[in-house]
Amino acid sequence: MPQLSQFSYHLPPELIAQRPAEPRDSSKLIRINRSTGEISQHHFTDLAQLLDSSSVLVRNNTKVIPARIYGHKKTGGAVEILLNRRVGFDSAGNEQWECLTKPGLKQNQVVFFQASPLTATCTAITDYTREITFNLPQKLFFTELMAIGHTPIPPYIHWNDEDETELRTLYQTIYAKISGSAAAPTAGLHFTPELEMKLKAKGVEILEVTLHVGLGTFLPVKTQDIAKHHLHKEWLELKPEVAQRLNVLKAAGKKIIAVGTTTTRVLESCVDKNGQLAGQTKETEIFIYPPYKYQIVTGMITNFHLPESSLLMLISALVSWPNTQIEFKDFNSSLVGRAYQTAIQEKYRFYSFGDGMLIL
Repeated sequence: MPQLSQFSYHLPPELIAQRPAEPRDSSKLIRINRSTGEISQHHFTDLAQLLDSSSVLVRNNTKVIPARIYGHKKTGGAVEILLNRRVGFDSAGNEQWECLTKPGLKQNQVVFFQASPLTATCTAITDYTREITFNLPQKLFFTELMAIGHTPIPPYIHWNDEDETELRTLYQTIYAKISGSAAAPTAGLHFTPELEMKLKAKGVEILEVTLHVGLGTFLPVKTQDIAKHHLHKEWLELKPEVAQRLNVLKAAGKKIIAVGTTTTRVLESCVDKNGQLAGQTKETEIFIYPPYKYQIVTGMITNFHLPESSLLMLISALVSWPNTQIEFKDFNSSLVGRAYQTAIQEKYRFYSFGDGMLIL
């Protein structure tokens, strides 16, 4: 079983992108051919030449919410709350969310927000999360969140809080529809309306699923034996008509290309033992790492991921046995690891606002 240390690599910090490319599809794109082992370099706008009518793109239409809110205790002490996953609502119809809080809140502790009627009460505690009950129902809650919330960018992106309006546009895919994510499905940030038109003109079919990105995607793996790590629950929806269409396309021999690791997790969470997808709305904890056998996904568009992350493990599985003929030994010697080294040498831009990768 692979160990955490097998998924390490060194990245010069100056290669961490602080802003997306402009225009978005001008970002670089490194292509991996799983069959031949060839690694080639392109730009994202070349995707319309690299794909054709044999390709199906499946993308995650989740929408990032301003999930980071700053408040204060009754004593005046500052509190930061990061909304992670909607739990539901209480008997009065008020919103309940699983959150990260800094500092950790005590049971029944109340947080107040300046110039806002919103309050937050800690109603349950786990090791590192808190269940928070807000005092407003869904519509009013989201109205307040849009007014006082901040876009929850990763800590390696340094952003001026005064530019919140611009950030809400930049840290969002052009096809975002369903609100609920604490982070963007970043593989989709490269798409533009112009590129989408070119892809459709080539006969590339585009379908959508939803997964609200939370701790399951961005919480670090902390156990050396990765099999002992459990991913946090994330809410997903695969509509029945999309599942049925994908079954037809898969049976016809089409390449099912997931736009991002979150889309990958939706599809691989909703497949049965016969390789058939079914429409589902549920929470997933699926953790993909070598030697996982992919059932639906045959290709992927993805960004460059942090060392020792669950996302790095997921893409490593796609380019390793039993999905290819090459057994996984460690990330650096793998096909995708060699692509990462090429990207570093060529000064690609890494992580959320960085460049992309196409695995076919």
